[in-house]
Amino acid sequence: MHIPNLVKDFIKFLYYYFWKCIFTFWEMLLSYVMQIHNLESEGANLHGYFSREIPSVLEIDSGDIVRYSKIPDATWSVEQYNDEESEDRPRVESENAELNNGHCLVGPVSIRNARAGHTLAVKVNSIETGKWGWTHGGGWSSDYNERLNIGRGQFVRLLWDIDNETKSATNQYGHTVSINPFLGVMGMPPDLPGIHPTYPPRYCGGNLDCKELTAGSTLYLPISTEAALFSCGDGHARQGDGEVSGQAIECMIDNVELEFEVHDYHIRMPRIENESGWFTLGLHADLKEASYIALEEMLDLMCDRYELARKEAIALASCVVDLRITQIVNGTRGVHAYLAKDAIR
Repeated sequence: MHIPNLVKDFIKFLYYYFWKCIFTFWEMLLSYVMQIHNLESEGANLHGYFSREIPSVLEIDSGDIVRYSKIPDATWSVEQYNDEESEDRPRVESENAELNNGHCLVGPVSIRNARAGHTLAVKVNSIETGKWGWTHGGGWSSDYNERLNIGRGQFVRLLWDIDNETKSATNQYGHTVSINPFLGVMGMPPDLPGIHPTYPPRYCGGNLDCKELTAGSTLYLPISTEAALFSCGDGHARQGDGEVSGQAIECMIDNVELEFEVHDYHIRMPRIENESGWFTLGLHADLKEASYIALEEMLDLMCDRYELARKEAIALASCVVDLRITQIVNGTRGVHAYLAKDAIR
């Protein structure tokens, strides 16, 4: 009879049982303080504009999770199609066709006790695209297309087959790229009456088109209206900084899980945090002014986090902060300043 071995086995059993109990208790605690909601992308849950007057389709508490499924692409399409002008291309029906001429958005989601002046943190827990996507190049009038002399004639349409197993997309010409999906539109309406288009990004979010908003990232937005009224959509399988043709790999989103938390501090412009670092966003019709706004927000962050004087912060920023062009195609341009978490030790 080997007493030492029995004692070892008993200790292992107690150790396993202890951690199993801790894990079970943690799950019970989370389920008590946090609820998981499912929001379908259909009917009255869809809209193509921002307005504080749109009724909420779901009310949640701070700390809750919302799981969205089958979000149509930005053009309200649910299947791949070849002809942009085709009247019979597969689209979801709009309940307000005269208003819904913007991105197809799901929501709004209202958050209890969210107030104007608070900050909404939206963590992207997971995201998975559909199996198809598309990208256009040239063939329509815009300031960037005219400047590049590609605004006339027929546009080029890349049709992408997306493989979530290999995390790649391949178009009809055989070009293959890796995917890194995110939602192009995440935001709330401004605290103004009436209808507001989805295309320009705003201080309270919207069409940010920032490729850093992938799974694991957290978007921080100034809350502009009571109850927040958050909407999202515009799935992208991959995008380069700038989104220079006007589209990324536009796609349907099969599933995305967002976790919401309201904070009682105030920020002026969107911020992003991920595992590698922090991003502060600047938005303005003038790209230089957007750069200054992004930098100003980054100086605020650095002064708060590292207890720096502002002149010391700008000197350090010149060594460790990168300015990147978010997008140049939405009328309101975007720039994001990036600071790696390990840049200052």
